[in-house]
Amino acid sequence: MDGQIKVAVIYYSATGITYQMAQAASEAAGEAGADVRLRKVRELAPEEAIRSNSGWAAHQLETQEVMEAQLDDLSWADVVIFGSPTRYGMIAAQLKQFIDTTGPLWAQGTLANKIYSGFTSTATSHGGQESTLLSMFNIFYHWGGIVVTPGYTDASQFTAGNPYGASHTSNNGETAPDAIALGATALTAKRAVQIGAAFKKGMSAG
Repeated sequence: MDGQIKVAVIYYSATGITYQMAQAASEAAGEAGADVRLRKVRELAPEEAIRSNSGWAAHQLETQEVMEAQLDDLSWADVVIFGSPTRYGMIAAQLKQFIDTTGPLWAQGTLANKIYSGFTSTATSHGGQESTLLSMFNIFYHWGGIVVTPGYTDASQFTAGNPYGASHTSNNGETAPDAIALGATALTAKRAVQIGAAFKKGMSAG
């Protein structure tokens, strides 16, 4: 349908934690009425490093059918939701490498006036969740995007506790996202779709 919001959920996940959050974002966006593309970014780590971690190797096999993100996914989308584990308080190199290929789209203004949001996971409780999301948002500002966060717009956020975006503490990959983290991820996606739909309608009317 012409007015349907198009959402690209683009993520990187090594052992599956961020992937589970990406699934929650995709499902919530679909439930909110959006046409959704779930895409992973290309793995950059060498095979020997992946094979040395059973969880990493298993997750790579589990998600081999998930399509890799392409620049067309960004051009296509009205709403883009990025997900990444934290690497020293910033997004993972794999997601950053994909973002670094977007120069031609940025130069053409293709990435402007879209809705952007994000989610993240860390190994420890003070591992840089907020700084990772804020560093992600810096990219959106350069693109001329509109950042949508969950804020404290739902009572559940006073338990989840992160107004910048959904986040989860995995305890070094041992703890899967719980209902609180997945609920915050779903809220983030639904708000992005809601604001995206209102913005698209307003732009069409203008």
